Amino acid sequence: MKPQAAEVFFNGEVAGVLRQTKARYAFQYAPAYLQSDSPAISLTLPKQPEAFVSPVLFSFFYGLLAEGVAKQLQCRELRIDENDHFMRLLRTAHTETIGAVTVREIPTA
Repeated sequence: MKPQAAEVFFNGEVAGVLRQTKARYAFQYAPAYLQSDSPAISLTLPKQPEAFVSPVLFSFFYGLLAEGVAKQLQCRELRIDENDHFMRLLRTAHTETIGAVTVREIPTA
């Protein structure tokens, strides 16, 4: 089954969960992260208890993805559809990001 959710980390701390459904994406901060002094992961995703919802992958997360030749190489090597942005994020953003934010798939049973 295709992954549906990922944990989002800020400097190794769980910041929240990013979910994908057929029709939308949702990002929600973890309650413990909201209570911490850690900053929002992005200016476009300020700390709040309510989930952010979008019909497309949030631009902040899209910005973590490779482009051009690097994108083509990753997709070919990892056998990922170039238009499957969520899968690309899961397969490449767990370690290969510039900055403090990483993304890791939540295994499904």
